Formats: sequence, structure tokens, C-alpha cells
Amino acid sequence: MARRPLIGTSWKMNLTATEADRWFRTVMPLVADVDERVLFVLPPFTALWVARERLAGTAIGWGAQDVSPDDDGAHTGDVSARMLADLGCHYVEVGHSERRRDHGETAALLARKVAAVLRWGMRPVLCIGERERAAFDQVRAPLVADLAACLEQVAPAEAGRLIVAYEPVWAIGHGAEAAPPDHVEAVHAALQGWLQDWSHGVAVPIIYGGSVAEGEAGTLLDLAHVDGLFIGRHALDPYEFARLAHAGLHEPAGAASVRQEGAP
Repeated sequence: MARRPLIGTSWKMNLTATEADRWFRTVMPLVADVDERVLFVLPPFTALWVARERLAGTAIGWGAQDVSPDDDGAHTGDVSARMLADLGCHYVEVGHSERRRDHGETAALLARKVAAVLRWGMRPVLCIGERERAAFDQVRAPLVADLAACLEQVAPAEAGRLIVAYEPVWAIGHGAEAAPPDHVEAVHAALQGWLQDWSHGVAVPIIYGGSVAEGEAGTLLDLAHVDGLFIGRHALDPYEFARLAHAGLHEPAGAASVRQEGAP
């Protein structure tokens, strides 16, 4: 990969603001030497203010796990892109499989959300992934169609601000395992091929998420078409996130303490 890989985490509905404060205070010195990668964290809405305070002046980006497609109005409980941008968010996750499953989010709705995030100057992290495990030939066309539908309201000229996260649903959750590297590489290559054609050659990073643990991280990052990792439950432990951020790099300063202190 010519560019620095992205290493991000979405905490889902985990960690209170108090717990998030401890996580940030712990992780920052552990990843201070990771210059070769772009790190970002997506905590729950209630901990965004903690991210803003603790990560100010650092190279770690932060943002939200969801957004309303509307900028204002009578949408009780929703949070708009305008609000997130004013808070200082850099990234916004859109279209995670749990949002699609639990809240019935469609590609048409996600297209509006992606457009809202871009409209307010942030980077959408658009999640794409098949629900059932199947061969690459069976999932390629549906994945490309979903990607195209979710980008329906995005101009190709804005492609450089996008991030796509490939997250096969069958590889997400406790007890699941990461998708085989050959499957990940094939899917990423297909998605990148479509994006290159659609954007007239603009590079769009595609990161992999789905039960990424320390053992798989280095192998996945070595794949030609993988531009980074999107980590879920394994990153709730700040020491494990630090180890994943270092995966495949030279032995960092303090690596021994990262391993020892983070050991269960």
C-alpha cells in the first residue's frame, strides 16, 4: 500500500464516558510511535466529548457511529451531521449491518446519510458486507450493487473523501473468525475496481472489519487491496488496540510492556 493504512475502531454500545476517558488515557502513550498508520476511534455519542478533549493535539482521529440524513428538524433523538461537524468529528460510520438489521436501514437511506456526512465536511466510513457466507462469485455482484446504491447521491469528484469498510456479517460477533485472506483480497479488489471506474481513477481506501484479532492483522494488512482495518470488540481493550495498531510494524518502543500489561 502506497498510503498509510487506516486502523480504526467502532465501540458499538460499549464504554461509558468515564470508561472512555480511561481508554484514551491508556492508549495514547501506547500508540504515540505509530507514525506509519492513520488511527481513528468511533465511540458512542455520549463519549464524543471525551474524544474531543483527550485526543486534541494528537494524530488520532475520532467520530460518530451513526448520523441522521437530515440537517435539522423534528427528529427526536437523532443527531445530525451539522451537529457532529460542529462538535469536531472527523469520521462518521454509516450502514453497519446492525443498523441495517435492527433499524431497517435501506441503501436509499444510507445514500442520504453518506451525502449528509460529505456535505458537512467529514469522512463517511461506509460499511458493506454480505450476510451469509458464500463463495466470492456469489457475493461479488450483490456487494457491488449495494455499494453503488449507497453512493447514489455522491458525485465521483467526492470519491477521495470516502472510506469503505468491508465487513462480512458472518464474520462479526463473539465466536466468529475473520474471513479467509483470499476471500478478503478478492472482494476488496472487486470493490476497488468498481470504485476506480465510477470515480475515474480516484483512490478510495477499503478497510477490512470482521473479527480482526492480533493473529490475523498482519496477514490482512499485507494484502495488496486492503487499505487498513476496522476493529470491533477486540479494540475495547486499549492494550489490544495498541497491539493491533502496531501489527506488522517494526518492534516499537515499549512493545514488551504493551504485551505484558495487555495480557488477560
